[in-house]
Amino acid sequence: MPRRISSAQMRSKLRQAQNKQKQAIAKYNREVRQHNQKVKQAVNRYNSEVRKHNARVRANRQKIDSELRKMRSSNSSKYQIVRTSAMTLNTYYERLDAKENDFEHSNFGYDFLDRSEQENANSLALSNALESDVEDSEGQQSDLLRTEINDMLQELSPELSNRWKGALFSLNPENPDAARHFCTSAREVFVQILDINAPDEKVMEKAPDCDKTPQGQPTRKEKVKYLLGRSGILTEEAVNFVDEDVKNVLSLFRVFNDGTHGSSGKFGITKLLSIKNRVEDGITYLFSICRHV
Repeated sequence: MPRRISSAQMRSKLRQAQNKQKQAIAKYNREVRQHNQKVKQAVNRYNSEVRKHNARVRANRQKIDSELRKMRSSNSSKYQIVRTSAMTLNTYYERLDAKENDFEHSNFGYDFLDRSEQENANSLALSNALESDVEDSEGQQSDLLRTEINDMLQELSPELSNRWKGALFSLNPENPDAARHFCTSAREVFVQILDINAPDEKVMEKAPDCDKTPQGQPTRKEKVKYLLGRSGILTEEAVNFVDEDVKNVLSLFRVFNDGTHGSSGKFGITKLLSIKNRVEDGITYLFSICRHV
């Protein structure tokens, strides 16, 4: 026989059911509000990043256009290797930029494009700075020792950090070989960053048939390809640009090591700062690719 309940018990059960329903509705509405708030925050963050990206693009492209106009307005060049390398890098950048859509689904894609554009702008600016006969008064000798990448290099290797400090100490406007001494030390930093983050054995394990040097080691371009593959942005245009960017910085080392510039190798603070900043930014760019796995 079914158990009989009183009207009071029935009202109590109804209230309990109503309370549960209200709680469920309140929980649902709360979760909807939280979801909508998260979506709004995500949209705001995205829009903020887009605005920042667009602002950087405008600034970099204005700089690129301005530096290209300066370069093309001059028919002669004291540093033809640097000039030619800068123009070549710009060509590779234009090819990379034309493939922007290839990077839109990568977390690192747009950041990589921003950094690549900045590298291109820096390269053109340095070429023009070296050609200029005007040495402005901006910058002090203490600026030559100031660096933002020491912690980054320390993380990789204390030896690299010390080598970079030594490179900076060689920068002195009274030293006619300042650029050469700086570039000799800085070159090793580039080589070691590639070797530490793309060891020969890892590169050949990933691509046994990769291009190799006469000594049987993977070429620099193969190391770049390995790093970009880890970063999820492996395209022909990306590989060509990064490899050419490293080559562009290394071209400075060749220029200042060939011993043909004589007294013209003695630079003032402004030009030494331009050389230092170009190399430092190049190291940061390469490091960002190495660390984005």
